[in-house]
Amino acid sequence: MAVVTATPLHPNPPLEPMRSPSITSSLFRFRVPFACLLACVFSIALCTCPAAVAKDPVPPKDKRIVFLGDSITHAGGYIAILEAAMRVEYPDREVPEFINLGLPSETVSGLSEPGHAGGSFPRPNLHERLGRILRETKPNLVIACYGMNCGMYYPLSDDRFAKFQSGIELLHQQVVESGAKIIHLTPAYFDALPIRDRLLPDGLDEYRQPYAKYDDVLEAYSQWLLKQRDRGWTVLDVHGAMKNAVAKARQADPNFTLASDGVHPNAAGQAIVASPLATHWGLSLTSSGLPNHPRASELVELIASEQNKRKLAWLSITKHVRPGIPAGMSLEQVAKENQLAEEKIKAILMP
Repeated sequence: MAVVTATPLHPNPPLEPMRSPSITSSLFRFRVPFACLLACVFSIALCTCPAAVAKDPVPPKDKRIVFLGDSITHAGGYIAILEAAMRVEYPDREVPEFINLGLPSETVSGLSEPGHAGGSFPRPNLHERLGRILRETKPNLVIACYGMNCGMYYPLSDDRFAKFQSGIELLHQQVVESGAKIIHLTPAYFDALPIRDRLLPDGLDEYRQPYAKYDDVLEAYSQWLLKQRDRGWTVLDVHGAMKNAVAKARQADPNFTLASDGVHPNAAGQAIVASPLATHWGLSLTSSGLPNHPRASELVELIASEQNKRKLAWLSITKHVRPGIPAGMSLEQVAKENQLAEEKIKAILMP
């Protein structure tokens, strides 16, 4: 069979230094029509998360929560929203320490497509660093979101699916054996619409660009993960929330998307990623996807800044093999750097 190429797109770009974008600085300052649409979309997302609700939802009392995932987690938007919502709702309670250890390009399957990152490096495998993460961070709770990269942007295959399943099983086992709890998130939604002219059809030997129906792969991965609830796993459906929200929004705007490159959620998308966990923990988010506070945008931005410094510090401490990630400061320096932001956060939260 032939190998077809297309205009270069996300999965295999030339290597560039990774940057952690501002969470709210531009993306939460919407034009009015888009803000109204987002409110509708986010309301839909909340309505599609009933299975994510605990019988008696309460915020976690864990001392330390570690988030694992790929670039979607590394961006950190949904993690900042969750911490902000928890601090708004419980201003007098010591909230858990949120540690973002998402790593761009990473998989839990151990697979990497030919030519990834322009041939500069293969995709990192979570299991290369998981043991170090658990030893160094000693989490009480792990939140894991994998799948987007694990299928390599190829059509569904039994072999790749099995590697995703075994990777998730091993992740779950090692976290539980460490003494921590784990919550699995289904993978984010792959949106073919905004990149439809750069996708590839079924039946090729190799995919240097994404398969046109790649979200079918993520749907299969998500359904398998959700089935693990029967085994007592806690699994929350990010994929379903995003997919349903996009479908509903397109009834009003056929070109609506939460990810202009098909993969990486914008701020609205990150808010929807947060919604199943917020629901599970009984946290309130407004129709704009932000905590219920008049200065919510400022609060999320400050927390995102704190989390970003902590993220880079812990990525350096726990080590990884992915090029292009800035070195972090020491944890002591992070604590000093975050003092001013923490004072501002406390001032915002004062009654």
